[in-house]
Amino acid sequence: MSKPTPAARDGYRHFLPITTRWMDNDVYGHVNNVVYYSYFDTVVNEYLIRAGALDIEHGETIGLVVETQCNYFSPLIFPERVEAGLRVARIGATSVRYEVGLFKEGERQAAAQGHFVHVYVDRATRRPAALPDALRAALEPLFVAPDEECA
Repeated sequence: MSKPTPAARDGYRHFLPITTRWMDNDVYGHVNNVVYYSYFDTVVNEYLIRAGALDIEHGETIGLVVETQCNYFSPLIFPERVEAGLRVARIGATSVRYEVGLFKEGERQAAAQGHFVHVYVDRATRRPAALPDALRAALEPLFVAPDEECA
């Protein structure tokens, strides 16, 4: 297994500034690893809600996380502003692979990067459901083919 390298900022299509909070730091003086996943959720769901592709209260289709992964390259700390970059690496019939890079404000290389996969299901039955048209339309501008990624 080869060691991953930090992604470059220009490989992402959407950015959300996130301010670290006092409670994000752990006793070792940096943002705790579990908080990075919270940042991942925040950038994805903020984008989907603002794009009109996710109705968290009444939507018939919801995304369930079935896979996550994160690589850490340099620490994030409080107080610091993080810029969460978002792109989509795969759009399937019922699933999406979101990729997120977390950048210290103004930095070119990711301090951390990772992904998660949503499988979309019917809210009531929890059975896989086709991606709604509005979701698919919102995801297309975020799509980055593997050969488009910048290092």
